[in-house]
Amino acid sequence: MAHRDPPGIIAPHIPADAYRRAEATGQPVVIVVHTTDQTGRPLRHYLFPIIVAGAGVVGVFGLVAMFVALLDFAVHTAVAIGSVAGPVGIGGITLRLARPKN
Repeated sequence: MAHRDPPGIIAPHIPADAYRRAEATGQPVVIVVHTTDQTGRPLRHYLFPIIVAGAGVVGVFGLVAMFVALLDFAVHTAVAIGSVAGPVGIGGITLRLARPKN
């Protein structure tokens, strides 16, 4: 009898003598696979909400930083305009926007 390799992916895990005996007699080969069930939830169930919350925090931090930068720019612009313009008067009321540097 010529040697033939077992077909398929599972077959190389069957001992050769059991495979040849099953092939010769026509008896089926029973393969028992022991697996362990997971106890608890997988890690991705916990990481996904944390990642989403972290992305939200980073987004809010970016919005706050942008608002502070915009406010800083507006204050610097107002100071520059106020120092160049001098006193502003409407009718008899004069408003001095910035004090001159001494």
